[in-house]
Amino acid sequence: MPAPVTESSAHLEIRSAWVLSDGKAGDENQCAAVAEALGCTFEKRHVAPRAPFVWAMPWGPIDPRERPSRPQSPIRPPYPDLVIASGRRTVPYLRYVSRASGGATMTAFLKDPLTGATTADFIWVPAHDRLRGDNVLATPTPPHRFSKVQLSRLRVMPPADVAHLASPRVAVLIGGDSRHHRFTAYDVEALGHRLEHLAETSHLMVTLSRRTPELLADRIAGVVKIGGPHLLWDGTGENPLAAYLACADAVVVTADSTNMVGEAAATGRPVLVYEPSGGHEKIRKFLDNMSALGVTRPFAGRLETYRYEPLDSTPVIAEAIRALWQARHAGKSGKS
Repeated sequence: MPAPVTESSAHLEIRSAWVLSDGKAGDENQCAAVAEALGCTFEKRHVAPRAPFVWAMPWGPIDPRERPSRPQSPIRPPYPDLVIASGRRTVPYLRYVSRASGGATMTAFLKDPLTGATTADFIWVPAHDRLRGDNVLATPTPPHRFSKVQLSRLRVMPPADVAHLASPRVAVLIGGDSRHHRFTAYDVEALGHRLEHLAETSHLMVTLSRRTPELLADRIAGVVKIGGPHLLWDGTGENPLAAYLACADAVVVTADSTNMVGEAAATGRPVLVYEPSGGHEKIRKFLDNMSALGVTRPFAGRLETYRYEPLDSTPVIAEAIRALWQARHAGKSGKS
């Protein structure tokens, strides 16, 4: 029989958490993914610092308007067991909570805070970042909300439109222009041409991004009229990405988003990458590592079949946080 939960053993469980961000979906979703993997109750809270305070972040203080004593403060107590934060604007708030709670609230930060390893009790960074320390965990892929259990369930019981498609089914994750990448006219035509070839022999399940330029979106809309049937999510209704990933025989993804590549890597299916114009040293290191791990290959316009062990860093990050929490509270539990 499992051991009964006592007041002492309860100290070793993270029961409450805040997911702290400035509302950016990418940051918030990564934090929420880790909180979900921990299995704790969590609450989303958003910081909204004004100028000039935001100009000094992550090094400066919090916006006084958002002090805990204010009714609309994003860090008003009671404080939770854990705060998981991401985004430079949250750094001063994370430090504030740590001090105000007397260290009782454990702090975790996702990605490099730019203020050093002492910023939080636990820090996660992608392996291509330089920050390292005793409290820093680096993994090949970022955290995401597509768990092994969720993907397995969707493979068994997919949505009707996905179940209707015969194999081979290819999930196509289209990003868009970013700080480091641009989809030039050449890229639009090159990617479109390769997808046309793939559409002749496979059923495509396509998602676009809010960053997808209109020219590329129009080109993709033309592709899905070839062969088929194909699926193209228009951005309305529930996002079908989890179902597309779960049921795909392969994934085509654009290299402007390391998050999308990381999500695709959780499938164990071929991840075929198209690199638009531009690039960055960190993204190059990430893509090279994914290739070395046997996860990705360049997208040449054809279906490829190979396998690798699904790569999901989310539970690894969650377990590292849980282990640190338990180490911090083991002494308290023994004294109870």
